[in-house]
Amino acid sequence: MLVPFLDLPAQYHALQSEIDPAIKKVLETSAFILGPAVEQFEKDFAAFCGAAHCIGVNSGTSALSLLLRAHGIGAGDEVITVANTFFATLEAIVHVGATPVLVDCEETTALMNPDLLERAITKKTKAILPVHIYGQTADITAITAIAKKHGILVFEDACQAHGAREHGQVAGGLADGAAFSFYPGKNLGAYGEAGAITTNDTAVAKKIRMLRDHGSAAKYHHDAIGWNERMDGIQGAVLGVKLPHLQKWNDARRAHAKTYRSLLPKEVSAMETREGSDPVYHLFVIRTADRNALQAHLTARGIQTGIHYPIPLHLQPACSEFGWKQGDFPVTEKLAKEILSLPMFPEMTDAQIQEVCDAVASFESVRAATGGQVATMVRSA
Repeated sequence: MLVPFLDLPAQYHALQSEIDPAIKKVLETSAFILGPAVEQFEKDFAAFCGAAHCIGVNSGTSALSLLLRAHGIGAGDEVITVANTFFATLEAIVHVGATPVLVDCEETTALMNPDLLERAITKKTKAILPVHIYGQTADITAITAIAKKHGILVFEDACQAHGAREHGQVAGGLADGAAFSFYPGKNLGAYGEAGAITTNDTAVAKKIRMLRDHGSAAKYHHDAIGWNERMDGIQGAVLGVKLPHLQKWNDARRAHAKTYRSLLPKEVSAMETREGSDPVYHLFVIRTADRNALQAHLTARGIQTGIHYPIPLHLQPACSEFGWKQGDFPVTEKLAKEILSLPMFPEMTDAQIQEVCDAVASFESVRAATGGQVATMVRSA
């Protein structure tokens, strides 16, 4: 049985009767940039997150950088984030002229380790940017307590966590602001690039709306040097159709994760769930010492997988200027060699999950029989 990593066509076909008219309305009204569909989605997504404001933009990366810029963070400032994340988290910090400072993650969750924060804080630290990696909230309670002690801001990188909850409160309303990505493969995905910022600060929201639109609060009147980072009308329409289905899709992901945990062999371990956190499983990530061989075995069986992420931030060639080296963040480096993301999407069937788990179990059986020497057998299979 072929098992895709995700199945976007299946989701489209299930919603086609809603999606097509919404897109057609944008085409007929020619409201291609911002417009009514985006405005309605902003209102609905703010309410979903329990935030006062939502500002739609053209990507999650733009959302991160605009959130920082709107709070005056720039040259000479430091922003602390976690070494285990997608490159865009660091990229946004650098784009505003600030200096990224990394801390390691927890091995069992892959989330920012709050115990390492205090030693990373300096007089230049202006904000902490934890990442809700794989769809699970970081320990915002602990992180915020440390930040308040030092008078610094906390922003959520919630780009993988649409609908995730921390002690019942939804991501996007947990800190001083949050950034979301609506990349097509996300739990709430657009049909192209899109993103959003949520905030409870009216002045910050007003500034972000201006900065995303060439620094303009009124047409041809520019109060600041801004950027062209507006959300397209079609993306707002698509997201508006999808949002009411998000809770159902997240519940399906949670059910799939529970099934995975019950069927996977004991030789592999999945990322643990933090107490008080209710993840939405954007990714279902396991760990194994023979990750590359397991991935090859699954590929041979027609099962698609991913690695999120194979090269840690501090070891990326683009980050050589910061002086980080091998060994600086050992937990992140260890995970990068062991993690594997299994297929995860709401439309998955129990049969598909069983197929994946059977394939993993067959690999582990060979591994046990050969004393761990499985690479040659996998290549010749």
